[in-house]
Amino acid sequence: MVAGKQRVTIAAIADAAGVSVPTVSRVLNGRSDVSPQTRELIERLLREHDYRPRNSRHSGRARLIDLVFNDLDSPWALELVRGVEDVTHAAGVGTVVSQVHRRTTATRQWLQNLRARASDGVVFVTSDVAEPVHTELHRLRVPVVIIDPAGGAATDVPTIGATNWSGGRTATDHLISLGHRRIGFIAGPKDLLCSRARLDGFRAAMEAAGVPVDPSLMEQGDFRNESGFQAGGRLLERPDRPTAIFASSDQMALGVYEAARRRGLRVPDDLSVIGFDDLPDACWSSPPLTTIRQPLAEMGALAARTVLRLSRGETIETPRVELVTKLIVRESTKSLAETRGQATE
Repeated sequence: MVAGKQRVTIAAIADAAGVSVPTVSRVLNGRSDVSPQTRELIERLLREHDYRPRNSRHSGRARLIDLVFNDLDSPWALELVRGVEDVTHAAGVGTVVSQVHRRTTATRQWLQNLRARASDGVVFVTSDVAEPVHTELHRLRVPVVIIDPAGGAATDVPTIGATNWSGGRTATDHLISLGHRRIGFIAGPKDLLCSRARLDGFRAAMEAAGVPVDPSLMEQGDFRNESGFQAGGRLLERPDRPTAIFASSDQMALGVYEAARRRGLRVPDDLSVIGFDDLPDACWSSPPLTTIRQPLAEMGALAARTVLRLSRGETIETPRVELVTKLIVRESTKSLAETRGQATE
């Protein structure tokens, strides 16, 4: 056990975790050469005992990193925040969360605030770094990491993402394996690489199965519930409506649920639905949502570790990282043959 009334030391954390002091130090410094299980244990102990490292390098000022979103109005964003803060808290670093709403004036104000607080690094989410911002951050020697870049990030900016193409293909393969051929697709924002990759994965799966992609079953969304509701409604109003819909975010998939409910259709008896993200609400929806899990908290944690390493002048061995996605089968998808069998009973 770690003593509770005196200042907790690295040695005490190491003893409680059953590891060496250098191993705890590597976790504190955001190094990648620690097993996930050991890292999780050490970070939990650091949080439980409110460890705060002494840090003379920063002349007594609080260490901070900035986490910058275009918008913060989704549970997807909260999962990323959770991952970032797990790492920064364990390292004794504060996190400043901002949203700039894709507005130049908001970005300019954020940059002004960043200069005043002397941030150690910046993690941008689903954005490109505009050239003036990139130039100013470089001048200030503030390192940058991007989670899910909108387009092609600068070659000197590390990026963290998920295997969106293979996730899109896996979701579509799942529906095809259940016998579905008329599959609707609701895309995310066109300006995001992750959206385009999921669409490309969908097309690849359909082509590999010899199933023509029907352009009339393709709808545009923006990852939010309302766009899924609207796009799903248009698909379900068709006389030859799809038997399954792949919504390229969980929020849009839940919007499709509501569109189906309002038309007297049951998921999955009348319509199979699959999403993408595996947000916390996915397993609590009715029925629980089949989806593609992208490890959002892990993406946030890796971005935080990467920017902390850059702030210490370390070299990043792999500047482009994609974490693995996984099919999570729940109760919103069903065999087409089984569905038709029920309809004739």
